[in-house]
Amino acid sequence: MAMEPTPGRFVDKTAVVTGAGSGIGRATAVRLAHEGARVVATDISAERLQELSTELEGLDIVTVVGDVSSQVTVDAVVEAAKGHVDALANVAGIMDGFLPPAEIDDEVWQRVMDVNVTAIMRLTRAVLPSMIAAGHGSIVNVASEAGLRGSAAGTAYTTSKHAVIGFTKSTAFFYTPNGVRCNAVAPGGVATNIEAPFKSQFAGERLGPFMQVNVPPIASAEELGAAITWLLSDDSSNISGAILPSDGGWTAI
Repeated sequence: MAMEPTPGRFVDKTAVVTGAGSGIGRATAVRLAHEGARVVATDISAERLQELSTELEGLDIVTVVGDVSSQVTVDAVVEAAKGHVDALANVAGIMDGFLPPAEIDDEVWQRVMDVNVTAIMRLTRAVLPSMIAAGHGSIVNVASEAGLRGSAAGTAYTTSKHAVIGFTKSTAFFYTPNGVRCNAVAPGGVATNIEAPFKSQFAGERLGPFMQVNVPPIASAEELGAAITWLLSDDSSNISGAILPSDGGWTAI
């Protein structure tokens, strides 16, 4: 399905995209750049960011290599944005091996929370002052179908994505009156390179039947990028605090 960019929708606007080296983040960064944004793209992979820059040669893009859960990377992103961000897409995320509660170790739990939750908080915290001062801004967080139910992933990932939804709603509550909107998309299955192996036999036996019967077809990263870009744009100016499932109807089951 072709999803053409809307020319000029982000002219004179600066957009930050995390996880921009691949998957949903890359698709979002590409679309924003083609719609006229100055894109600050960040990812942990220098190689992938270089490939993105090559693809978008001639468009306005600057890359920041780093772990988005680190305050050092957050500071570098804000510096690259020259102090003001009009749109923020918090896309970066990692899975958890589908581990159930009895099998989670502290390292996996902490890493998932750092990348999926703390990174979103830190970047949002960093861009809010300039957005509030300008009286305008849009933030989109990538949640998940796992943020809406307990049968879509492991416990750490499920908990982190429920937290993303809570953070999204709280941010929208506090700052929509200041002109800053915050929404989230909740993808189902998406064709990306995120690693999602089952590391628990019990989880495979428990989740397997749900995955085989109830999951709709896999979406493309470009479909999610289109939804995120729309929420970031002024075309969705009356929408804040919304959780938009982009899951092929999974939430209707």
